[in-house]
Amino acid sequence: MKLLNAVGPNPRKVRMFLHEKGIELPLEEVDLFGGENRRPPYTEHNPAGQLPSLEMDDGTWLGETVAICEYLEELYPDTALVGSNARERAETRMWLRRVEFNITEFAYAGFRYAEGLELFRDRILCLPDAADGMKRKARAGMEWIDGQLAGRQFLCGDRFSLADIVLYCALDFVGSVGQPIPDALESLHQWFDRVNARPSAEASLSPSWREIGMRL
Repeated sequence: MKLLNAVGPNPRKVRMFLHEKGIELPLEEVDLFGGENRRPPYTEHNPAGQLPSLEMDDGTWLGETVAICEYLEELYPDTALVGSNARERAETRMWLRRVEFNITEFAYAGFRYAEGLELFRDRILCLPDAADGMKRKARAGMEWIDGQLAGRQFLCGDRFSLADIVLYCALDFVGSVGQPIPDALESLHQWFDRVNARPSAEASLSPSWREIGMRL
């Protein structure tokens, strides 16, 4: 297997997942800024044009960040990040949906429609007039999850999971492009600091993130 990798918060999620589990996969870099992922031959394998993708040993490709991580967890169950039993897996998936539907998708859209507009305007449908509303929705989600994190180490209680990785990589990225965690959200800041202190957080950053000026 190999990971079709690039700069970006979504490839970083998989890299952080790999570091946490101690999995080593060969990486093949795809030029995101040059749009290599939006044209053949890449789109012949991943028609959605998304990154990352996982190329498996039989030549088939798997897209979607969470799907890739869940597949790898099936192959490498030790250091479970989705869950070691049905209840843990369900709990992780519950928080993943809450994170994505309440925070990350709004925050990413806010970036694509505003600061990232020049990069994305010819790649996806962008709605610049909706940018401020998307960012407000993301902040509302952060406020809600701040209350949920009070008294917890991680989203799933004492258990660090894929849901934490997905939220952390999103917040670390959007915080570097104009959407920081509001100062008043103490529980979310404390959670962020705990995750940020994990070795996988630094190790998963793209080597070029400082040059780009975004935490990717």
